[in-house]
Amino acid sequence: MATFTKLKSGKWRAQVRKSGIYRNQTFQFKRDAEAWARQVEVQVEHVAATGYQPIPDDYSVGDLIDGYGQECNMGGRTKQSTHAMLKRELGAVSLKRLNSIHLRDLIDTRLQAGAGGVTIAADLSFFGAILKWGKHSRRLDLPTELTVNARRDLTARNVQTRSAERNREPTADELKKIYTLWQNNKRQKIPMATLCAFALATAMRQEEICSILWKDLDTEKRTVVIRNRKDPRKKIGNDQIVPLLPAAWAIIDPLLPQQMVGRVFPYNAASVSAAFTRACTKLEIDDLHFHDLRHKATSDLFRSGLTIPQVALLTGHKTWTQLKRYTHTKPEDVHAALTTLAKRSLEAA
Repeated sequence: MATFTKLKSGKWRAQVRKSGIYRNQTFQFKRDAEAWARQVEVQVEHVAATGYQPIPDDYSVGDLIDGYGQECNMGGRTKQSTHAMLKRELGAVSLKRLNSIHLRDLIDTRLQAGAGGVTIAADLSFFGAILKWGKHSRRLDLPTELTVNARRDLTARNVQTRSAERNREPTADELKKIYTLWQNNKRQKIPMATLCAFALATAMRQEEICSILWKDLDTEKRTVVIRNRKDPRKKIGNDQIVPLLPAAWAIIDPLLPQQMVGRVFPYNAASVSAAFTRACTKLEIDDLHFHDLRHKATSDLFRSGLTIPQVALLTGHKTWTQLKRYTHTKPEDVHAALTTLAKRSLEAA
């Protein structure tokens, strides 16, 4: 119940004791104290009934997004740009009045801007994470099911939310043309041929290659620590030790410095990707990206006879479902494997 006490100063002190919760505040006028006490009592009753506090009237979606950004890790550029987009499109909406229509309009806007279903599904997933943070970290009574239903709506609207699996690998002829182009280009400052060869020998991403530190190399065990390796659930602190196979070590060994400081390949990952794309455009090589080297490298690891756990250790994939997207076994690969097994059997005999 609320009690009101007039102080010697002429002000009014309101006190609310309810469901084990105590609040007090001082006001100039009694009517303000009474209005405040009614609001607090409603909030306390809501918390007692649901375990969450009601959303303040003046709290916007933008306020929630800002709070999430200040407390949680914002990751890389993709997450940051999604954060900015959500604030731009939904920031002015009263959080208390957020509903499915707002998300429908967000989907419409994103589709009109040319975003694909996979991107929009990721946008909704990120917004869902913000709502869950607000509910479980800020204890606000938020409708976290909104984004789940909005993603289902994408399917009902025939918007494809699953990315098409790529099976593009560079051919030997394409790689030869690209290497020759770089070799004859005296203005090429980034050693792209070396970086591509290393990518093919390790199945690493371009960001991982450009982030390797000399101090993370173990020259005796021939391993390297990949810091903060990409993971759908955990990126920060997801450090992995991976072996450097002979082809990769042959690239590293001549570069070993006397002082193991700095990065092995001190180049910007975006610049590496751009240089690869420019070369493909100039040579009229269609639909080939630097990341496709990871596809070829992963498939080649299997072709060499490594097992799923061994390849997964190199690529960093946690499940076969993730790994098989990078595995492009062809009929001729099966024939080659059988031929190799037959030769080994004859040698053993």
